[in-house]
Amino acid sequence: MALRASASRYYLGYLWWLLEPLLWVGVFYVVFNMILDSRRADFLVFLMCGKLTFIWFSKAVTQASNSIVANRGLIAKIDIPKSLFPMATVQENLYKQLAVFALLFATLWVSGYAVSAAWVWLLPLIAVNYLMIVACALIGACLVCMARDFSMFIPLGMTFLLFTSGIFWDVRDLGDPAKTDLVLAVNPLAFVLDAYRQILMYQTPPDAGHLLLIGLVSAVIVIGMAWVMRRGSQFLALKALTA
Repeated sequence: MALRASASRYYLGYLWWLLEPLLWVGVFYVVFNMILDSRRADFLVFLMCGKLTFIWFSKAVTQASNSIVANRGLIAKIDIPKSLFPMATVQENLYKQLAVFALLFATLWVSGYAVSAAWVWLLPLIAVNYLMIVACALIGACLVCMARDFSMFIPLGMTFLLFTSGIFWDVRDLGDPAKTDLVLAVNPLAFVLDAYRQILMYQTPPDAGHLLLIGLVSAVIVIGMAWVMRRGSQFLALKALTA
């Protein structure tokens, strides 16, 4: 229902699921390839693999963080699990991302990238990516309930991640292997974006141990936050209503 309502507000409707991320890719392509001259023959595909995945993470977490406060009218009328609101937002963005992934795969095929056995790794990678989004969304939703100021800090955090996660630059071109390893170790999003590129562009499986670690940590956070939100349901409702 939310997806239909959102699409009905625009003349192009569901086409915006693809047009919005494509416009973002277009802006970055003009700036970093045409103006700053990235000197990568495969820069468009490289950029799409990173930016389209980052948009999924950024929009889902940012929107989910405000979801409880945005639904305080419903919360005032009925006792409902507060985790439902960020989860609903995350699911909306997942459905949109499926269409975006289809566009990405079509672009790869047109650009001459063949499907390989390494693509099987997309399934656990997307699952871990989803768990990361859910974990951050639940944390963000609680923080915004506690203090509306966090609704300003979260977009700033996304801007920081935009420039530090290798969206338009290659983390493997830093020149220092130790620095590359450090970035991939301390920034899970940078690792995930790099893993998409390794699989789709270079037919190389990601580091399974690192991927598993990110997935386990994300799962633990999701379970913990779900428990916290269930136990503090009335408190979160009060904070949302008085925010």
